[in-house]
Amino acid sequence: MPKLKQFLLALSFYTRLPVLQSQDYTKLPQAVLYLPLVGWVVGSVTAACFYLADILWPQETSVILAFIIAVFLTGAFHEDGFADVCDGFGGGWGKHRILEIMKDSSIGVYGILGLLLLFLLKISLLADMLPAAAPLVLLTGNSISRLPPLLLMQRYSYARNNDSKSAGAVYQPNIQELAVAAITAFLPLILLPALCLLAIFPVLAVNWYLGRYFYRHIGGYTGDCLGASQQIAETVFYLSVSALWTFI
Repeated sequence: MPKLKQFLLALSFYTRLPVLQSQDYTKLPQAVLYLPLVGWVVGSVTAACFYLADILWPQETSVILAFIIAVFLTGAFHEDGFADVCDGFGGGWGKHRILEIMKDSSIGVYGILGLLLLFLLKISLLADMLPAAAPLVLLTGNSISRLPPLLLMQRYSYARNNDSKSAGAVYQPNIQELAVAAITAFLPLILLPALCLLAIFPVLAVNWYLGRYFYRHIGGYTGDCLGASQQIAETVFYLSVSALWTFI
């Protein structure tokens, strides 16, 4: 499948942006490798929204509007996974019960509180950054945070039974594919001060721990786990850059 078609397939599945060409979703597993590039698109639109909004309104308002656009663009795809993980691991005991809760389409107290605290943390961090830096951090954060799901897919197995409707979409990237995805994910870091390169390490460390946590409790990952890893990685990146910025 041509690379452009794979990218458009990923864009049509992971965002709500209109893609004119009809898509063959049987090819979706390999298209997951283009997640960091999808992050470029989402991050660019989000950054542009912040930049324009900041001309008219306070920075905190601009950050909130930027996140509204991001959620609209992705259909809250990753946020939904994060909420399900909060509910599943917060209220479930044992693999079967955790997976059962995560499969439930309704959201519980753990999920609501998790999303609320997550967005409050993101907003507080970006609202406190230099206005000129915030759009670049948004762009970079959206790109880098879409690499951790691929790292989990490469290292661990899908946790649900093979008869799960999502099992057919499982893909295990090889090292070469992962390397290309990593370069794509990290490339926007050139827009930030060199010290911000250090933000990569907390992101990778937290994702490593998250993978171990998922494996210990459910024996691998699910789609919700991947969504949660993206949201957590994005937040950890903002935390890290905010801390590093005090030395710039």
